Amino acid sequence: RSDFNFIFFVCCTGFVSLLEVSWRFFFFSIACLFLLLGVQDSQQEKIITVSGEGMVHSPDFPNTYPRNTVLVWRLVATDNMRIQLTFDERFGLEDPEDGICKYDFVEIEDPTENTILGRWCGSQSVPAGHASKGSQIRIRFISDEYFPSEPGFCIRYSPLPAVSVTANWRSVASVSEPEVPVVIPPSLQSVEELSEAVAGLSTVEEVMKYLEPERWQLDMEELYKPTWHVLGKSFIHNKKARADLNLLREEVRLYSCTPRNFSVSLREELKRTDAIFWPSCLLVKRCGGNCACCSHRCYDCQCVPARVTKKYHEVLLLKHRGGGRGLQKSLTDVALEHHDECACVCKDDWD
Repeated sequence: RSDFNFIFFVCCTGFVSLLEVSWRFFFFSIACLFLLLGVQDSQQEKIITVSGEGMVHSPDFPNTYPRNTVLVWRLVATDNMRIQLTFDERFGLEDPEDGICKYDFVEIEDPTENTILGRWCGSQSVPAGHASKGSQIRIRFISDEYFPSEPGFCIRYSPLPAVSVTANWRSVASVSEPEVPVVIPPSLQSVEELSEAVAGLSTVEEVMKYLEPERWQLDMEELYKPTWHVLGKSFIHNKKARADLNLLREEVRLYSCTPRNFSVSLREELKRTDAIFWPSCLLVKRCGGNCACCSHRCYDCQCVPARVTKKYHEVLLLKHRGGGRGLQKSLTDVALEHHDECACVCKDDWD
């Protein structure tokens, strides 16, 4: 019996010790978890009080941002204010894959509803401005370990008065709507002014609406209605449909001063005569085409890049080792200029 009591005492003591160690380990784990979460939150999310204008941007903007980066900003305004966000025109992140921003991107989130308002990458177009629904908004920037781009992004923020839902719509409209500038009617414009205004319109319907806003649909019918004293050759020889005018205009736009694919030699583009690249040539977007329909009033127009971004491409680099020790082979990132937008400008102004 004494042996049984001894064994029972040892077992109970061990169980209590084990229970004490387990509870200590449990509380220690909980403490570490809270500490870890607190450190992570303070490192990744920066809280900014929005009392005036300011900005957040990718590191080193407008130059190439670093790889493997996660940055989060939470913008907080007073309860009776919202937040207006506006993107800088200089915008360029890694291109999407299959139309989806998977790798490098900036996104805007509404913390009150936990909804993503938008996610952007690439460099084709500048994101539109956004206004928060409440007094907070979160901006998140993520880059992976491959292909950083430039210039990155810059978002300007400013406080925006919240509009009361019970306010009279007339008073809201009178406050929020900007003043409409005085527009000279087309009938009073000079030939040069009217020609420049019409050249910026996309379809024949827009042209007719600009000339006669009240009766443009009737003008469209009259335009294509044959009369006994006006029968052009196009009518006699199978008159074209009205959509063809838009098609002709669109063809001119597509094949005039626009970004298009060009193949460039990497050795010539990078001025590297000491190295061999494979592929030796890559496709880039460069401005091309003429400016015969230049709307500027100058003698000579030329097609120039209006927005340029630098994109990185991974290629094989071959270099001779010193002392005749063979070739050095490695993958490297090469930066090439891409023209995202083109414009026709007066040659004298560009020079």
